[in-house]
Amino acid sequence: MFSMSSRIRRARVSAGLTQAELARRLGVQRSAVTQWERDSGTHPSVAHLAQIACETGVHFEWLATGRGESQPSPGALETALTAQDYARDELESRALIGLRRVNSRRREAVVKVIELLAS
Repeated sequence: MFSMSSRIRRARVSAGLTQAELARRLGVQRSAVTQWERDSGTHPSVAHLAQIACETGVHFEWLATGRGESQPSPGALETALTAQDYARDELESRALIGLRRVNSRRREAVVKVIELLAS
């Protein structure tokens, strides 16, 4: 199994990024990336690991632990949600929170009431 430092380096190189470019995208100094890629260096924060995974297109779990596949399968990163899947304002957010608190039997009734009011 590769060390975290070598996984970070491997992900960066596979994405065609220099240390300087990855640092710029993450908002850190190039020396931070150098440290992360050094076997005896420091480890990035979880937030930086997540950013590295996004910028290089690798799975976060693989980058952080070495487990699983390094690269997602084709199409796996396509958008699974649309803007309509999110609450648009505070009122919708409160309604969604309330709906999640209702048990499944009553949830159907709540949705039917909303649909009737909307028609």
